[in-house]
Amino acid sequence: MEEVPRLVLVGHPNVGKSTLFNALTGGKAKVGNYPGVTVSHKTGEFFTPHGKKAELVDLPGCLSLVSRAADEAVTRDVLLGGISGEKVPDLVVIVLDASALERHLPLALQVVELGFPSLVVLNKIDLAEKNGTRINHELLAEELGLPVVPLQADAGKGVLDLKQALRFPLPLPPHPAWHESGPVVKAQEELAKKLEDLGEPHPKRQAWMLLADKDYRSGGSELSQEAQTQAVSIADELSANGETAEDILEKARRDRVRDLSGLVVTHQSAEGADGLSFSDKLDGELLHPIRGWFYFLAIFFLVFWALFKWSGIPMDLIEGGFEALGGAVSGMLPPGLLNDLLVDGIIAGIGGVVVFLPQILFLFFFLGVLESTGYMARAAFLMDGVMSKVGLSGRSFLPLLSGYACAIPGVMAARSVPSAKERLLTILILPWMSCSARLPVYLLLIPLLVAGSLAQGLVLFGLYFLGTASAFIAALILRGKVGIAKDHQPSFLMEMPRYQKPDWGFIFRHLIDRAGSFLKKAGTVILALSIILWVLGAFPKAPSGEEQDQFNYSAMSRIGDVIEPVVKPLGWDHRLGTAMLASFAAREVFNSQVAISYAIEEGDDEEKTRSDIREEFRSSYSIATVLSLLVFYVFALQCLPTTAVVSREANSWKWAVVQLVGMSLFAYLAALITFQLVRLLT
Repeated sequence: MEEVPRLVLVGHPNVGKSTLFNALTGGKAKVGNYPGVTVSHKTGEFFTPHGKKAELVDLPGCLSLVSRAADEAVTRDVLLGGISGEKVPDLVVIVLDASALERHLPLALQVVELGFPSLVVLNKIDLAEKNGTRINHELLAEELGLPVVPLQADAGKGVLDLKQALRFPLPLPPHPAWHESGPVVKAQEELAKKLEDLGEPHPKRQAWMLLADKDYRSGGSELSQEAQTQAVSIADELSANGETAEDILEKARRDRVRDLSGLVVTHQSAEGADGLSFSDKLDGELLHPIRGWFYFLAIFFLVFWALFKWSGIPMDLIEGGFEALGGAVSGMLPPGLLNDLLVDGIIAGIGGVVVFLPQILFLFFFLGVLESTGYMARAAFLMDGVMSKVGLSGRSFLPLLSGYACAIPGVMAARSVPSAKERLLTILILPWMSCSARLPVYLLLIPLLVAGSLAQGLVLFGLYFLGTASAFIAALILRGKVGIAKDHQPSFLMEMPRYQKPDWGFIFRHLIDRAGSFLKKAGTVILALSIILWVLGAFPKAPSGEEQDQFNYSAMSRIGDVIEPVVKPLGWDHRLGTAMLASFAAREVFNSQVAISYAIEEGDDEEKTRSDIREEFRSSYSIATVLSLLVFYVFALQCLPTTAVVSREANSWKWAVVQLVGMSLFAYLAALITFQLVRLLT
């Protein structure tokens, strides 16, 4: 059977690799982790116009193969065959941003140095032309000795040309001519020969990488100690004239990039008479040291306001659907345990969580729009000045922002932070970013405090701000614990993409993935927990004639009675205590447990609506209790899967346990102070 060739996409972050991947594979992908690391990758398949089947892998974005972050190191190691069980690529598709060609070409030259069969894609060619940039791609192909295909991935233009250019096997790229006149080639050949004699795999590619990266040859590779010693020795000889091997290689690439840009790129007049492009003018406002912050706060406040304003209709439809389903099931079955389990346990439990799906999808939609248009990079730039005060850089902003959606991918995204100490500090404070699992609890409780979408949006914004501000204060306190000195000045380097229209295909595919993930969780974890909670609330049965006291007689109530002395200072009773305890498995279960407990207590067969639950809250609890609950859920780490991921990413259970216990204790103390203070003032 003929072996399927393996293609990999390599390029900077936000260059459009994922869009190109979806255009080639039709969006059908398998997501997995590389052996021994937690960096995920997407794999798909497609057919060329010649009927050739090919496997396509979307590698993590990287600015350079001289890596300083975990995800960049994975891209390097895949190319060098350094990941166990992973096949070395047969072809590298180098995706470059045509509108910023000079910044992206160095990565292409690094891949060429490794000697891979390669093909260059000039993506976003429409943006380049709109900005007055013309690229002679035929001349660029001649100069590089590689096929070059211009395309617009988000519109599907040029994708067929790319498939036509894929011919197997592609000829190897020519020797990197920009090193011919210096001693680098001789050193590379000498090192490759020594590596070959030592039996190291892919000696020529390894030799280039060892010369280009001091950290790689000083323990950052999986090569033998003897191979690393030989690499250090030859690199030192190459650096005898005062320039390091890295400097020599980098200077040669810079000179070649400058020459190539001068040959193949021409610039026409800018958009404005003042010589500023649209992106430049917009940055003048959005990145202004004063006005930029007003835009920043206004944009994110509008996101939270829209969560309330626009999601009412779909939420009402979902709620009505579950009410109708509960009524239909209740009418079909005779009264009894099965009826109660299906209506009060499963349907009420899952419905109490799924009803918040519209708000969660709106949150992901707005975050996707902001990222796709290029604003997220600007937000990271603004935040860098603030975050540097607590020992972090703007690179930590994007993982922290991901935490607003879900802490788990946010923790995993922290691997993009180059400094190990900054990465650990980012992971430790990240769960204080209010994730989407907290949103159902917030949306249940906020209307108990204020009415109207504007006021509710302000309160929601305030909760998110409280968690974020507290995270920065915690970072300031913890920085010394993780080894970051007070005078440490974090470095921040991020490519600022041009503003562009949203990639709607990517955004909606992401929404479908998130909705599927949420519903899968509702249909598995939350379903199982709802059944367990219903059983604990339904048994043992109350004596005949006392059905209205079933919850107070149940096992769940008895568990609540045990923990009630602990939570009573917070203004909670046994019902809220058990709901809090259950939500350590999944925060969303708080709503389900509250709904189930009230349904059992009242003996109702119909699903309780959120307004019914709020009425129960109003009659049973004070404003101080509601505020105490909100504060607790802002600060508590009620997600055991997050703790497991933190232990893996930090390579230490110690930090994971310290984080779980520390955040739980802080949440308890904050809720205690809130309840007692509000009760005193009111």
